[in-house]
Amino acid sequence: MTVLQDTLDLAALPAGDIPASARSMARFSLFDWLVCGRAGVAEPLAVILRAYIGAEGGHPVASVFGGLRAPARAAALVNGATSHALDYDDTHFAHVGHPSVGIYPAALAAGEEVGATAAEVADAFLIGAEVSVRVGIVLGTGHYNRGFHQTATAGAFGATIAAGRLYGLTQDQMRVAIGLCATRASGLKSQFGTMGKPYNAGIAASNGVECAGLARAGFTSADDGLMGQQGFVPTHADAPQMPADTPPGTFLFEDTKYKLHACCHGTHAMIEALAALKLVHNLTPERVANVHLRTSPRWLSVCDIKVPRTGLEVKFSYNWLAGMVLEGIPTASDRAYTDAVAQDATLDG
Repeated sequence: MTVLQDTLDLAALPAGDIPASARSMARFSLFDWLVCGRAGVAEPLAVILRAYIGAEGGHPVASVFGGLRAPARAAALVNGATSHALDYDDTHFAHVGHPSVGIYPAALAAGEEVGATAAEVADAFLIGAEVSVRVGIVLGTGHYNRGFHQTATAGAFGATIAAGRLYGLTQDQMRVAIGLCATRASGLKSQFGTMGKPYNAGIAASNGVECAGLARAGFTSADDGLMGQQGFVPTHADAPQMPADTPPGTFLFEDTKYKLHACCHGTHAMIEALAALKLVHNLTPERVANVHLRTSPRWLSVCDIKVPRTGLEVKFSYNWLAGMVLEGIPTASDRAYTDAVAQDATLDG
């Protein structure tokens, strides 16, 4: 029960005990998330999802990127997917995922529903994000390498904690919410390069609002759906990694990284290295016969689409991204990843 109890204790951390440095990072991520969400409003999946929830109706208590208002769970779904559509949002490598897009939408939706302040929403996000990082560490890289998208799986637990904190859940209700999340959390890496990838972030946020809301309404769940027998971690991780003791007041979330390019973070080291070589040696496509890249084998199942068919797939293609760098196509521009670029065979590295 240690991991569960530590999670429950963290969920109940008084606001006065949150270190200023962690709170500052949470606000950086809020800015990052808002910009990514606003920029993603016109993306096809965002348009589809807004139309989808708009047709469903319901009690409009929460804001949606694009101007709509909707029920909290629906708003969290759309905002999570929309803000992850450009793949430009923050990353935490120990968590092996993107904290903001799965958790801020849940915190904002629940916060609007109950009339919370912006500071309370940011604190709830921070606590939820810290939980997602720690759950991600417990799940280990084996969970990710097996094919799970931890933005959606570990992230759903963070979203549940964030929403539950804003809903004012008791410790027992929070335990129930975690148990419900354990049977709800989902998301696969096989969706990378499609609308399904950002949809995973929306699923995490929506699951968090739903699980916290049901716990508040009196639902029951397994005593320990996270670590108990046939719980989430035992069924989804080959070799769970028990976290090292974290000193009180330490937030692992503070190691969050922000992107310089609108594509998979696993490709950024290559982009930066190749861009530096291009500058130093005045490289042009005509002067480069081929490019040899060495990377960790783990990235080959993440961002090594050999021949991308769409702009979305380009974001996960070492080959095409290398070609874009050499051709001078700005990988930092979220508008550069078009289907026409995917069809340009001259970019094949």
